Amino acid sequence: MHGWRSMTAGDILRRNTMDLNSSVAQPLRNRVWLVLTVLFLTARVGAQAGSKPATSQPTTGAEHGIELASKGRCREALPILKRSATQVTSKDARYSVLMSTARCAIGLDQTDSAVLALVELNRRFPEDPEVLYLTTHYYSEVAMRASHELATKAPGSPQAQQLEAEGFESQGEWDKAVTQYRAILEKDQQRHGIHYRLGRLYLTRTPPDVENAKKELEGELKVDPNSAAAEFLLGEIARQSGQWEDAISRYGKAVGLDEGFSEAYLALGMSMNSASKFTDAVAPLEKYVKMQPDDPAGHYQLATAYARTGRKQEAQREMALQQETAAKMPREAPQQ
Repeated sequence: MHGWRSMTAGDILRRNTMDLNSSVAQPLRNRVWLVLTVLFLTARVGAQAGSKPATSQPTTGAEHGIELASKGRCREALPILKRSATQVTSKDARYSVLMSTARCAIGLDQTDSAVLALVELNRRFPEDPEVLYLTTHYYSEVAMRASHELATKAPGSPQAQQLEAEGFESQGEWDKAVTQYRAILEKDQQRHGIHYRLGRLYLTRTPPDVENAKKELEGELKVDPNSAAAEFLLGEIARQSGQWEDAISRYGKAVGLDEGFSEAYLALGMSMNSASKFTDAVAPLEKYVKMQPDDPAGHYQLATAYARTGRKQEAQREMALQQETAAKMPREAPQQ
């Protein structure tokens, strides 16, 4: 399994939580703007540093735009680069144009253009280290800026409070997170996701507080009957207790609510195998291995279901895939 699943978009902003009413507000704001300044200067230096050398020359317009960008003349370069992006044909030329476009747009604080260029770079060059590096830095900057705006413009809002609670959660300060989530519910009992987060927090304790977790997750379903994440965690609680029928029911609801919830398909198939419902287990496990073909656990569970339903050839194929995918997985470093 892949751990408790979070479905809250605010996760990316956790580390940047700020409470303007606290005594540490000003130092936090100063640190945020210091980081933003460094990132801005990094983007400007990157724009002036030029792009990956192209083995095939770009068009004249593209070449001119790249040259302007390398000299820091991004206001002149950006319109040229945007026009050239659809005109260049070679892979290297397109890389150079898109990278210069992204760097210039970041330096000029043109978010739409920067995001479009980064999306295209990640689509065409998904394994390029420079693309991944620039994307990481820029999205981190956007996240910090958004968290600052939220804390500045609506410090007492449930959204700002939730961001702060998520910050406590990410730092392992469970009690503070629980207190903050409770404060949110006092103001807005119908806010989606809060009971779910409380339930997940109770499950991360040592030992897990299962009873309180179940209460919170059931509470989440009362305010949001479409919470696939809450159904999934209730399924996990049931599965780990050997309550197969309840687990099957919960996981079934989770995949019904969210057809892209791959972990729920695996958990559903595992629970069906454990309950000796091997014929029923085949469909969700086949779905899972199509969604996550590199996970050996899926192939193993599907091989088990095939073998127990007399499909020996398919079982052998899945066991071979299980061994193949397991061999490709990175080994964990031995503990010192």
